[in-house]
Amino acid sequence: MTLLEMAAVLLAGVGAGTINAVVGSGTLITFPTLLALGVPAVTANMSNSLGLVPGGVAGAFGYRRELAGQRERVLRLLAFSTTGGVLGAVLLLVLPPGAFRAAVPVLILLGIVLVIVQPRLSRAVAARAAERGEGAAERSWWVPLAVFGTGVYGGYFGAAQGVILMGVLGIGVSESLQRLNGVKNVLVAVVNGVAGLIFVLVAELGLLGSEARIDWLIVLLVGVGAVCGGLLGSAVGRTLPPIALRGVIVVVGLVAVATMVW
Repeated sequence: MTLLEMAAVLLAGVGAGTINAVVGSGTLITFPTLLALGVPAVTANMSNSLGLVPGGVAGAFGYRRELAGQRERVLRLLAFSTTGGVLGAVLLLVLPPGAFRAAVPVLILLGIVLVIVQPRLSRAVAARAAERGEGAAERSWWVPLAVFGTGVYGGYFGAAQGVILMGVLGIGVSESLQRLNGVKNVLVAVVNGVAGLIFVLVAELGLLGSEARIDWLIVLLVGVGAVCGGLLGSAVGRTLPPIALRGVIVVVGLVAVATMVW
């Protein structure tokens, strides 16, 4: 890899880390960059997942104030998200490459719709729960299941995982978008980390042949860039009002869909 190519990967990591901290979809920056440089798809996917982990941790750290008081919620959702991430990583290793190709844009569009209608749906769900005398925890029983499904998708590929998560959490959890964004950053970082660990084990054991290898230089470059971007993105994202944050989520999600369809 030339110095220019290394610089391109590093800058892609910065961009991915920034956008992941704000909303998600950073994979749509790094993954195409790696493919354009001639990196095999499986190697690019594995190395990218590993490289984005430090950036996700940095983004979660940047949202530590918003995460205060949400320990129980995060731990509860992490169990489902982690399990889903493991399943998604295994599916990537055993299914044909195009298995989820048609489903991915649909899932992202669903997340966008959920984000758009979230305020109205949240009020409707809260009103129905109040009529039944239920609290926030009881009315969000389906959220862990949806988080599990999002974790499966994240372990498999992960682009716009944050968009889908924000749609789910915004409707099912009675919290501000900024506090939910902090939860999202933790869940995404863990899913990427778990999937990356599985990829490393598979690559080291040589289960998928010569193409299934981790490129540790890519991991390093993406990781360094993603950490810088994660800190930058969290600083910017925390200052956005709810309507602006929702707008960013929608725009990024639509770009993700357009990119994948194209």
